[in-house]
Amino acid sequence: MASITLKNIKKNYTKDICVIKGVDLEIKDGEFIVFVGPSGCGKSTMMRMIAGLEDITAGELYIGDTLANDVHASKRGIAMVFQSYALYPHMSVYDNMAFALKLAGTPKAEIDVRVKKAAEVLQMTHLLERKPKALSGGQRQRVAIGRAIVRNPKVFLLDEPLSNLDASLRLNMRVELSKLHQELKTTMLYVTHDQVEAMTLADRIVVFNAGIIQQVGTPLEMYENPSNLFVASFLGSPKMNLFESQLVGVEQGAALVRLPKGITARAAVDTASAKVGDKVTLGIRPEHIQLAEEGVAGAIPAKVDLVEHLGDIVLAYVEIPGVNEIICLKLPAHMTGLKFGDTVRVVFPEKNCMLFDAEGLAFKRNK
Repeated sequence: MASITLKNIKKNYTKDICVIKGVDLEIKDGEFIVFVGPSGCGKSTMMRMIAGLEDITAGELYIGDTLANDVHASKRGIAMVFQSYALYPHMSVYDNMAFALKLAGTPKAEIDVRVKKAAEVLQMTHLLERKPKALSGGQRQRVAIGRAIVRNPKVFLLDEPLSNLDASLRLNMRVELSKLHQELKTTMLYVTHDQVEAMTLADRIVVFNAGIIQQVGTPLEMYENPSNLFVASFLGSPKMNLFESQLVGVEQGAALVRLPKGITARAAVDTASAKVGDKVTLGIRPEHIQLAEEGVAGAIPAKVDLVEHLGDIVLAYVEIPGVNEIICLKLPAHMTGLKFGDTVRVVFPEKNCMLFDAEGLAFKRNK
């Protein structure tokens, strides 16, 4: 096992095309780190540089205590699992997993021990004699992971390994990957654009955008205290409701903001760095918006545009007259009486409201 340290890592393909713009990151030995972000943000390029499949334009990469910039990929002690299984169709599961060890000249007895141990960890001992065509998608992905395990790497790199699987298999494989990490206790770096995978798998999440790290933290930290608008809107499903607003004052330690049509809301944040009149963005997650009875202070009238019944929850999309943004509410399943055209009243609890300045940076929330 090994830690990974990135110091001001940059990647330029040409003088004018910079895809990684100075990344600094400390990854602890044994951590499960997930790189997440939209397509083209640089997360896969960053992983390929760590693996040695891309040259580093500038900066320093340490694997453990070793400066690895000029270390060949085969000498870095890294095993990579790709989106594509890339299994040899004419070989059995056993031979697919053993192939790299045979090429490295590993003694046959040791190969047998490693392959069978990996198969036991992945619960596929009974599949060792099968060919890839006789396996399901999830089983093929486990073979690809097993092929990496047998090498006893210092670090596992997994580049969107579940994206080819259907929803139920992705869920099963997420559980298996978590159990695998607990058993092996090896450093794992996982790249995905799927925020659900990031939230459920990671010890810490690294959010990339445009070649820059936006925020690093535990899933709960990132969800409850995003550092900026990008992170706030990227993490969460459905995504956070955001409203262009204006700071109009401070009352009893909470910021008072005005939405269009004179609608006001309060956010329990520290506005010491702001002044009255500043443009701000109010954010609140769908599960935090409450329905209220008529006459409740602060309740805002709204009209239901769409209701989605998802079994355990209901997603209701409502419109506030004069406000451009459609609001999403995440409600318990028993709220099935809502229908298109209904008039409701919504409340934004101040303790759940977030506020972002004109640059998109989050105000510190009051406890």
